[in-house]
Amino acid sequence: MPKDLSRRKFLQHSAGSAAIAAANSVFLGDSRLEAISYLEAAPSDRLRFGIIGVGMQGSDLLKNSIELPGVECVAACDLYDGRHRLAREIAGAGVPTTRRYQELLNNKEIDCIIAAVPDHWHKKIVVDTVLAGKDIYCEKPMSHSAADGVEMVKTARSSGRIVQIGSQGVSSVLYAKAKELLEKNIIGELMMVEVAQGRNSPDGAWQYPLPPDISPQTVDWDTWQGEVAKRSFDPKIFARWRCWKEYGTGVAGDLMVHLISGMLFMLGLNEAPKRTLATGGILRWKDGRNMPDVHAALFDYDSHAVYVRLNLGTETHDGYRFLGSKGILEVTGHTINYLPQSGRDDSPSYYAQSFPKELREEYVKKWHEENDVSPGKEPVSEGFSYTSVSSGELKPHLWNFFHSVRTRQPVVEDVVFGHHAALACHMANESYFQRSAVVWDAAAQKIKTS
Repeated sequence: MPKDLSRRKFLQHSAGSAAIAAANSVFLGDSRLEAISYLEAAPSDRLRFGIIGVGMQGSDLLKNSIELPGVECVAACDLYDGRHRLAREIAGAGVPTTRRYQELLNNKEIDCIIAAVPDHWHKKIVVDTVLAGKDIYCEKPMSHSAADGVEMVKTARSSGRIVQIGSQGVSSVLYAKAKELLEKNIIGELMMVEVAQGRNSPDGAWQYPLPPDISPQTVDWDTWQGEVAKRSFDPKIFARWRCWKEYGTGVAGDLMVHLISGMLFMLGLNEAPKRTLATGGILRWKDGRNMPDVHAALFDYDSHAVYVRLNLGTETHDGYRFLGSKGILEVTGHTINYLPQSGRDDSPSYYAQSFPKELREEYVKKWHEENDVSPGKEPVSEGFSYTSVSSGELKPHLWNFFHSVRTRQPVVEDVVFGHHAALACHMANESYFQRSAVVWDAAAQKIKTS
């Protein structure tokens, strides 16, 4: 017997290996998750979509959408002319392009819309689209503010149109398997959820290169600014809008919303936090931005607490840690790891040293009789791992949207779910700027200081 393997652990392992294997097969099946398959659509069932916003994320959504069976892009809109060329390079030279998204909403040949625009445009485009009688896939975060989200939910629900919000992880097989494991109570009673993401590069902090031809002639700058107070043309703001609260929602809206959406999905929840306390600052990227590059927040939900850590100055191990009384379930981009814990003492209590010798020996003997594992006793669970394609893959989430447009079945991330995920981010931002805890007043539908 190895010196570092105690008699108790050796007996546990010997008695339990077969039972553990059987239990794992029931829980897990194959350790590699199968990718989703996409069924061919009949020619009569072909979907035609228009895309609003063909930038970094929009161009990726466009590429992935047209690779799905039975899906075709028939028009593209962007306020920067260079992206008209990009749209035609991706979807075909004959694809019509425009600076006016209303033309897509008025086009009777278009069945649905994909929108990937700056956050301050989300409400108007979603509201205008559903009122025009079209379904829409809108990038995350759903809203630029809590008030915007309230209006979007009200309008979308009354319209009866389908709205899918773009936190694609909730359509992944990885998150579905994690959800299944959590539903089986594999970690016991949930104590807390920890989520984190860290980057350490200019690109990761949104210091994107500026298009060489960008100018007031190639960009409709006045329209791009929307209802925000007007300022002179600024190519940095156009390309790096996430850095400014007037147009974006910072790391909360870009990164945290993915983490919150995934957490809600895997736990089977659809609710806003009750209370949030956040801190952070602009510690690394002092480039004129007004949104923090380090942002940490604590959230109180009805059933558990959540700690979120975002850092644009240090690359870190990213993902989720669901902490329970029977162990930890870790979920990262490609993997699930289960780290079991017995929740029991591995040896007699150290406190027994304070007993007289006779009582101490009596206690130790009884402890071993009650706790040592012998052959035939129920074993302690072993850990395991799962691997899959990345939870960041776009196609499953897009397919969920297009399938819902065809069948009118609910999407996985509707306007209410998207609103709840975005509210966590708005609360984290509000707490950061107010330097105070905040609460969500469900009756008033407002964020208030605690």
